[in-house]
Amino acid sequence: MNDTATAMSLSKQDTLAASAPWVAVVLNLVPGLGTGYIYQRRWRAYWITSALSTGWFVLGLVLGQRDGVELGSQPDPRQQLVGLLGLLLLAGVTAVEAGIAARRARQE
Repeated sequence: MNDTATAMSLSKQDTLAASAPWVAVVLNLVPGLGTGYIYQRRWRAYWITSALSTGWFVLGLVLGQRDGVELGSQPDPRQQLVGLLGLLLLAGVTAVEAGIAARRARQE
């Protein structure tokens, strides 16, 4: 059996167990967009994270326009801080979850 056939026969659990937990954590922390899930080949988790981060960004735009902030003008620093903290929280949660999932898969 060649390497391609072996790679194609791996289950999702085997692929997840083969991934290094620290790599998934770092990849989810640094950009904060769930790229660690791509490394783990966990597509549903990646798309959920992408949808949440996009939704958070769009919500900030909508609320900023509602508060009278024009596009291209300087937004309120407090709004920027709330937006940044939301994305950092999302990055932290996804990083922890990716690490736990990889460790759990290795134990099984």
